[in-house]
Amino acid sequence: MTMPFQPAAFPYARPRRLRSQPWVRRLVAETTLTPADLIWPLIVHDGAEDRQPVASMPGVFRLSPKEAAKAAVEARDLGIPMVALFPNVNDGLKDNVATAATDPDGLIPDCIRAIKDAAPEIGVMTDVALDCYTDHGHDGVLEDGRIVNDPTLERLAEQAFIHAHAGADAVAPSDMMDGRVQAIREALEANALSDTLIISYAAKYASAFYGPYRDAVGSSKSLTGDKKTYQMDFANAEEALREVAMDLSEGADALIVKPGLPYLDIVRLVSQTFKVPTFAYQVSGEYAMMQAAFANGWLDPDRAILESLHAFKRAGASGVISYFAPQAARMMG
Repeated sequence: MTMPFQPAAFPYARPRRLRSQPWVRRLVAETTLTPADLIWPLIVHDGAEDRQPVASMPGVFRLSPKEAAKAAVEARDLGIPMVALFPNVNDGLKDNVATAATDPDGLIPDCIRAIKDAAPEIGVMTDVALDCYTDHGHDGVLEDGRIVNDPTLERLAEQAFIHAHAGADAVAPSDMMDGRVQAIREALEANALSDTLIISYAAKYASAFYGPYRDAVGSSKSLTGDKKTYQMDFANAEEALREVAMDLSEGADALIVKPGLPYLDIVRLVSQTFKVPTFAYQVSGEYAMMQAAFANGWLDPDRAILESLHAFKRAGASGVISYFAPQAARMMG
């Protein structure tokens, strides 16, 4: 039956047509999120327990090397391509120059080997910094109350070598010392480890959002002062571009912006300016705040997790380091 002609009615443009059904929303989505966009951070420890809950991060556990290997298998099965390792070591191993950071039989090398035995196809990224191994909680060598840059570089380069030699696929300097990427790259090249990626925390800010993480790795109780003399000032954005340019010139393969959601402008600025793989870190404070909101019934977990992760992709991130990685991957299923 032919319908009678009706004259056109305004408005002609109705953007809601492209939002009217789930299939059309999927069809025209400008960004996509898959498990392959995620990196799962694992807190590992050298204690007697296989799994030790982190009070300030509900759902996160300190894992033994054996449990870290199990988590890597889970990551593989969920389609997550990489895990990132962060250590909690016995206080008795800590000293001013982070001697335990360069123990070839230490916690991180043990975890790398366990993961590579269990799930060799999973990428392993390690944190290159001294704070988890120092008795003062800082990321560098402390002399007369001051973090000294160049002596720290020697320690970081050796730490990165130890991790790469144990089988790490990527080392991630998070210390924010000047020149550390070059020092690490030179050490890797000199020791026939040129294929090891450097994923640099090129724009890491001195942030209040790291508190739960420092509890998790055991550095909060020993930290003296703050880290504002080497981590970036949250008032600055252009400075991030200078830091990124320097790290790329020294041999970094990819970049990390940390924290995440409060710094989406930095993610956008860095990704658009340099066009290199740029990862955002949804840090412990972001995770803990969201978990608190979930526990109080203020936010829907499934919706909020995926929405927050999409925000990073929309801002230009290549991927996201997130404690929500396994939960998000299961939702994307």
